[in-house]
Amino acid sequence: MQDTELFLSLAEIAGVFVGFGALIAIRSAGPANVIEVASIGWVVLLATVVVASALAPVVVGRFGVAGHGLWLACSVVALVLVWGGFAVTERLSAEQRVFMDARAPLRGRAWTELAGAVAWLPATVALVLVVLGVLPEQEPALYFAAVVLFLMMDALFLLMIVFRVGLPTGARPRPDEAGGG
Repeated sequence: MQDTELFLSLAEIAGVFVGFGALIAIRSAGPANVIEVASIGWVVLLATVVVASALAPVVVGRFGVAGHGLWLACSVVALVLVWGGFAVTERLSAEQRVFMDARAPLRGRAWTELAGAVAWLPATVALVLVVLGVLPEQEPALYFAAVVLFLMMDALFLLMIVFRVGLPTGARPRPDEAGGG
């Protein structure tokens, strides 16, 4: 496979996001806000999905799988990891349930949903096109684009957490907490 170095680089970048998520999660000694814990959980989950998706073609390719078989297997793995990971996390994590309840009204989640859809929708479509075998000559590019879009979505989520954009009110510091002193 000719793009091995590119996929390894994507995995390295996503690994940095996992580290950023861990640093943010432990940045203060005080009790963690449930919404912040859930938000960091999304960042770490998506970064982990990107690492696995970026490494999948490298690993599967080592077994002699090439062409449509390679991209089909990797696309199925990526779709299962992304959508399965989100579904499992929402069901198992108490913090995620609180987060989703706090974001229940459309107005409370519109920015996050729109920002995320810019990345996850075309990424999902690209992976589904690979699974269906619609554009066989473009499968490596479609897969690579999907992994990059998931990485960009993770970066966007990380920025939104840092700047507290689209987070429910409970996740934002009160004016007397912001700015110190």
